[in-house]
Amino acid sequence: MAFLSAVSLDDVLAARERIAGIAVRTPLVSMPLEDSPAEIHLKLENLQPIGSFKLRGAASAMALASPEDLRRGVWTASAGNMAQGVAWYARRAGVACSVVIPDTAPEAKRKAVERLGARLIPVPFDAWFEVFETHRFEGLDGFFVHPFTDPAVMAGNGTIGLEILEDLPDVDAVVVPYGGGGLSCGIASAIRTRAPHVKVYACEVDAAAPLAASLAAGAPTSIPYVPSFVDGIGGPSLLPEMFELSAALLAGSIVVGVAEVAEALRLMVERNHVVAEGAGATPVAAARTGKAGSGKVACVVSGGNIDASKVAKILEGGVP
Repeated sequence: MAFLSAVSLDDVLAARERIAGIAVRTPLVSMPLEDSPAEIHLKLENLQPIGSFKLRGAASAMALASPEDLRRGVWTASAGNMAQGVAWYARRAGVACSVVIPDTAPEAKRKAVERLGARLIPVPFDAWFEVFETHRFEGLDGFFVHPFTDPAVMAGNGTIGLEILEDLPDVDAVVVPYGGGGLSCGIASAIRTRAPHVKVYACEVDAAAPLAASLAAGAPTSIPYVPSFVDGIGGPSLLPEMFELSAALLAGSIVVGVAEVAEALRLMVERNHVVAEGAGATPVAAARTGKAGSGKVACVVSGGNIDASKVAKILEGGVP
């Protein structure tokens, strides 16, 4: 097992320079909820050019690659959002891009990746998940961008933490969706160097919460995985190296139900006119439980790539 350490403030500041002019500095807006236990603020990463924070990490990692590194093209494994980040930068750099994608990936994300010119390689979920551990896939030998363990990717994600502290200096807690851990650990790495008193929480859905189970057990733990419309986070397990880093950096994992996420998404549309994907609405659902505290809580709206039919069903009061 490779040991991963927190990225340094210098790493995050360097990443900020690399992605300047590529990733957008997204706004942080308050969410008017009269009955909320916390004062909720939304960090709108759904407003990135690809509709997701993943452009930050992808650009940070690929900007470090040499022309020789990129000559044979680039590839990643992704359910849709990192795929878009890598494909967006590959198109900008004029290189080929391939994406190993689970056959359960939403249609909206598939089409977005294809619009960016990438080649999709659909595989069963287990085969897709295995790529995160092996960093290999038969037939692909270009520059691999790991969606969450790459330190350059985490440094790019960490720029979100800097922006939150600059826009809301008295923030008490930050709630971040937990997929592979690269977003939450990148943000926590940046925040702890400048505001160590600010707590950074992961959040998961109860149908797929391996971090909460692993933290409770004190070791990486596999769980039964139930797919849901919250497709951007969760899985049957997490990588051991990411567990160690997450346990060191995060204040815990707040687990919510899929129905709670749907309700949070509906409120975001009604109160802030913000359309988020399931993962992007999960921090709001988590903050509404009060488990992130009663102060000022920044919720990272990680993305907004969701099928229109699912949004319609949620707005009608249902759960996709």
